Amino acid sequence: MIEPEKTIKHSHKVRLSRYLLTFIVIFLGVLIGHLMREPKQPVHQPRTYDEIVASGVLKATTEYNAIGFHAEGDSIEGFHYELLQAFANDKGLKVEVTPEMSFEKRLEGMLQGKYDILAHNTPTTSELQDTMLFTHPIIVSKQVLVQRKPVDEQDSVYIRNQLALAHKTIHVVKDAPVILRLNHLSNEIGENIYIEEVEKYGPEQLIALVASGEINYVVCDEFIARDAMAHYPNLDMQLDISFSQFYSWGVSKESQALLDTLNGWLDRYLTTKEFKQLRKKYFKI
Repeated sequence: MIEPEKTIKHSHKVRLSRYLLTFIVIFLGVLIGHLMREPKQPVHQPRTYDEIVASGVLKATTEYNAIGFHAEGDSIEGFHYELLQAFANDKGLKVEVTPEMSFEKRLEGMLQGKYDILAHNTPTTSELQDTMLFTHPIIVSKQVLVQRKPVDEQDSVYIRNQLALAHKTIHVVKDAPVILRLNHLSNEIGENIYIEEVEKYGPEQLIALVASGEINYVVCDEFIARDAMAHYPNLDMQLDISFSQFYSWGVSKESQALLDTLNGWLDRYLTTKEFKQLRKKYFKI
């Protein structure tokens, strides 16, 4: 027979264990909730222009494509790469360029200070102006629809105007700024435009998929599309998705001195014979 005193002590130990367990669970819950509410500290911080000069290295990110940045044999070429080199040479700096296909990752890296400059054809939209500082305009471009040429006049796959984009699936590079334009266009025509974001391919690879018939439509920068036309004669880029707009480089909102230095240099360099030759080399204009 169990003695009452032992029964009371056992019951007391059980209650104490339960209270202790409950306390631990509540404590862990509060701790986890607090940690989740804590703002995540960036791995890097945007560098000042003085810090960039002191390091001797300018860090930039851009998209890998035939126009802006690409490997050509044993060397690196591209409009943005050569423009970065010209700026860096003028300031006595070396350039470190990191290609990144995702616009969101390029933007995040620049805002956190992993990169000093987002050196890519970035449209100077009001939405993006809330996020970063833009340099003076470098080039004027627009977004176009790349599709296969029509087989005949009754070809239902071929899109002849923006209204015909309704209920079509458009492939774009993941996080591309043109997604915002396509969403606006969907509202303008009053019909859904389905957007398929692709993370592992850039615009040139998507264009190749259109040419092969694996997908039907891609929206990308007109200069990239124009370059592809020489390789894929079955493609068409006649339909504009956006108006012509200014494209610039971007820096963090904490990098005003870097922006001022870039703008002062661009104002001079964009009027030179060297820049005109560079623009003609890649944009044929």
